[in-house]
Amino acid sequence: MTAQGSRSAGPGQASTTPEGVKLHVGIAEQGKLYALQGDHARALHYYRVAMRLTVEAGDPEIFFRHYLDCVMESLEHMGAYAEVLAYCDKAIALYDERPPPNEMAVLDLATIHLRRGVVLLKSGDKDEARAACERAVAVCRRARLTMPLAQTLLRWLRASFHIDVARVISEQRRARYFTVRPDTVDPSRAIVLEDAERMFPGGR
Repeated sequence: MTAQGSRSAGPGQASTTPEGVKLHVGIAEQGKLYALQGDHARALHYYRVAMRLTVEAGDPEIFFRHYLDCVMESLEHMGAYAEVLAYCDKAIALYDERPPPNEMAVLDLATIHLRRGVVLLKSGDKDEARAACERAVAVCRRARLTMPLAQTLLRWLRASFHIDVARVISEQRRARYFTVRPDTVDPSRAIVLEDAERMFPGGR
């Protein structure tokens, strides 16, 4: 089974979602539109509002995790590598304490190692990037999964190829690494914050 490139457009795809879910899904969707336009600072604000709403509503954790994934992507696009690495290190430490109990959690751990490797590579730390990609591949192998992007980056690093940021991003796009892509965003769901109170009184 191939792990990378299998991500969906995220939670909330059904057409019959409760109003509270529709609100934070719509706000996050607007954030994704801003991200696609390159306005990651505004996208981050929308994602974080969506995260707050899903926590306040006690909605399933899958929503929060999806929005957090979007946050990490925008931070990566912005070059805020220290913040991304801090999140990855914390998440890996949590998995060290509580090993992944199922295949989905294994994939999540492998993806975190991959994200760490990608960011380290973009930062110029090839040795640590290689180690992180090796861990991503090893975690996947235990669950009989494959992660093509990690394998490709690892092959480049072992061969001492010249790897600049543009080349990494190009390969990320080819491998469908990013969750927020034109084919995974539905503009019809998007809700700008200025309209949220009118559409969902008391929902913010």
